[in-house]
Amino acid sequence: MRKPIKKTWMLASALTIGMAVLTPLQAGAEEVKTSNSSSITVQLEQKITGTIKDFSWDGINLKGNDGKNYYIGLDNFSSEQLEKMKFIAGQEISVEGNILESFSDFYTFEVYKKDLPKEVTKGDLTKLEKMFNEMKKIEKEMSDEVNRNATDDVIDKKYEEINKIYEEMRKITKPYYLAIWQPQSYDEYIQEFGFKEKNIVIKENDTTQLKAIYEEWVKLEKSGDEEKANDKLDEFNKILQPYLDELYPPQTFEEFVKELELDIPAETLAKLKPIYENAQKADKEEDKELFDKLCHEINQIISAFIKPVTFEEYISDFEFEISEADKKQLKPLYEEALALGKKGDFEKAEEKWNAFYKILNPYFAANEETLISASKVTINGQQYFAE
Repeated sequence: MRKPIKKTWMLASALTIGMAVLTPLQAGAEEVKTSNSSSITVQLEQKITGTIKDFSWDGINLKGNDGKNYYIGLDNFSSEQLEKMKFIAGQEISVEGNILESFSDFYTFEVYKKDLPKEVTKGDLTKLEKMFNEMKKIEKEMSDEVNRNATDDVIDKKYEEINKIYEEMRKITKPYYLAIWQPQSYDEYIQEFGFKEKNIVIKENDTTQLKAIYEEWVKLEKSGDEEKANDKLDEFNKILQPYLDELYPPQTFEEFVKELELDIPAETLAKLKPIYENAQKADKEEDKELFDKLCHEINQIISAFIKPVTFEEYISDFEFEISEADKKQLKPLYEEALALGKKGDFEKAEEKWNAFYKILNPYFAANEETLISASKVTINGQQYFAE
């Protein structure tokens, strides 16, 4: 059973998301002439040695000894292998693997297949692989459409195509998962919420109902009747919701203001408080349109009290050096864009930002991470090969 998510109200931040255009990397590719004089491109494995900058459960950010940045995907290694590698930031490692064009290329059918139940038949694996490859093809088409600034309707259509294939794949795999599923008991499930730790006691009558509904839900899930199972889940969550509200009480206005750490005058706070409380109410009532509108109002009010990051602070986070000539052009553009935005002249501010990033983007491109799907990792004198 999926645990119901208690929505905690959060200030909608104004974030600018940049969509990078990914182009094929030709490093490591070699033209090979065949006997019939046609030419094909063979991707040779790269050998990289460098220092770990940081890492996650499925990849490493690496600073190569050649001065370049790399992202090393480790999807083809088992969890047991990764545990033995014991990565540490600052540690030197050597990697061999193929260069990829985009992060989505790390998720291959072989990676997907690793998480499937072993009982899946060869026939179903063949069907799944065909659908998976079709889904990846549409995903690539969608990425191309995004880079061409396609309309939302075009992008949404691609999403629908992907979701349709995903649902067909799920129809094949779900019976296998259900066959090996060992559901938790009601007591184990409810304990994971942490009610006891907060001294929240579920009433005896509610416990009786919740336990019965949970057991019915398990039976319906096992039978494959998703519609009725989802209805039971909604019924379960409706009874549990008051206890979740107690477990995760909404953030008070005073707590919200304290977290902002801004010097906001009392008269502005008086204006802000009812907007905040109405936004919380809209969120609870799932009125997304009103919630978004009120969040926008809150952002507009508090933005006047946010001290912008200076140009020097902004560029200090970059791992590359900007030439003095470019700094002289960038600084006034940065400060003018901020000033125009603060005045609400967003159209002119955008023009300044575009000019700013036109100068800066070549630096980002030159320092962009090369993506490598690792087939071999050497660390602490030990060699590990992808499974």
